Amino acid sequence: MSNNANNNTERVNAPESEFVDRLVSIGRVTKVTKGGRTFSFSAIVVIGDKKGKVGYGLGKASEVTAAIQKGTDDAKKNMITVPVLHGTLPHEEEGKYSGAKVFLKPAAPGTGVLAGGAMRAVLESVGVTDVIAKCKGSSNPHSVVKATFNALSKMHDAYQIAQLRGIKLENVFNG
Repeated sequence: MSNNANNNTERVNAPESEFVDRLVSIGRVTKVTKGGRTFSFSAIVVIGDKKGKVGYGLGKASEVTAAIQKGTDDAKKNMITVPVLHGTLPHEEEGKYSGAKVFLKPAAPGTGVLAGGAMRAVLESVGVTDVIAKCKGSSNPHSVVKATFNALSKMHDAYQIAQLRGIKLENVFNG
């Protein structure tokens, strides 16, 4: 028996104040044995510095706080860097993981983060303030977070493209 509670709580870590962690989902699993019921918890945590670095992690434990701590430690190991230009993304991108598909589109200043649940937690942790996002297919928080990370990991800004091609920045837009 699994029960998902979608809580988007935000905490600031005391020792490392540069990272903000967000709890995306907590799942409770009940195992029934001859001696009674045993509860365990799983937590999906997203951490970010709101300057382009973000990571996610999954923690499992017999207590909620221990599961969140394990998820935070795992998230620090899975960090990626995302280019953020003027509070939005550099270009449109699609991401896919398992049955979840996400679509991310840059937006004009003042639009806000138009995304739901798990995608909102990831995008706000990156530091994106204006974006339009759509989740298609599965709404499972695990899959949505991983699909969002897939889309964000494919993002490149003009500076990275110029460096990869070995040309000047002005020539990226001219062909």
